[in-house]
Amino acid sequence: MSPRVRLLNVALLVAAVTGIVLAVRLPAQGRFDAVRMRAFPAGPRQVMLAGAGGNIGVWYGADGVVLIDDQFAPLSDKLRAAVDSVSGGKPIRFVLNTHWHGDHTGGNEKLAAAGAVIIAHDNARRRLTVTQFRTFAHDTVPAAPPGAWPIVTFDDSLTFHLNGEEASCFHVAPAHTDGDVIVYFPASNVIHMGDTFFNGFYPVIDISTGGSINGMIAADDRVLALIGPDTKVIPGHGPLGDKAALKAFRDMMATVRDRIAAQIKAGKTLEQVQAAKPLADLDDTWGKGMKADRFIEVVYNDLSRRR
Repeated sequence: MSPRVRLLNVALLVAAVTGIVLAVRLPAQGRFDAVRMRAFPAGPRQVMLAGAGGNIGVWYGADGVVLIDDQFAPLSDKLRAAVDSVSGGKPIRFVLNTHWHGDHTGGNEKLAAAGAVIIAHDNARRRLTVTQFRTFAHDTVPAAPPGAWPIVTFDDSLTFHLNGEEASCFHVAPAHTDGDVIVYFPASNVIHMGDTFFNGFYPVIDISTGGSINGMIAADDRVLALIGPDTKVIPGHGPLGDKAALKAFRDMMATVRDRIAAQIKAGKTLEQVQAAKPLADLDDTWGKGMKADRFIEVVYNDLSRRR
């Protein structure tokens, strides 16, 4: 494997786990040439698509297709082909963004131009329309082009009535961001959690746009009370999960929060907390994407904020 290809693979791995595309010296389109859209059945009319960036939910049937998120803009043609393969060529009528990050909203502009209605929480649209600075990535994200902006927004909840069933979409208190939406298909026993659930990884928590670890835990507690042991749980990142996987993720975050909070209460600096390796026993399971020191930094900065 050449160094160039190896670097590309690393970039795509990081993109898949954290939603960050590394600044590799390749053309914008070239970063995604190796990406393959893979379909994982989740319910009778629901499929999870995994490519690069956030997992996509595809809900299809006689009334057409609803997408939950749409990954990066250069993947739009691959996404369309994958959706056609799953749905038999049904039109994409709606795209619901679970939050504003580009690995979940990058396809908005092209899909909207093809006729899809883009929907999101009020805060997600607000974030997309102006420049954002993300402390976890140490980067500035310009406003999305107007064609990518959601044209239907909501505050608390909305319900789709399509394809012979209902989908309940509800906002949770600031968790991964301040505009997170979860989508539940009770009849099909499927739920899409966006980035309030990273299956098998330390999560990204975007505290600069409203996120918090306590909000993440609260969102997961809300879903755990709603679903059963056989519910298929689509995470924002990672493999298709279930209630047990979500509970393991939630418990990991509570453990991390409590350990770091105790260190802050003891007056430890961030560097001292990182040096103490408080997550060492968790790293083999959860440290495959974002590394422990980075996650400690995010949680430390979150818990150290004046409320």
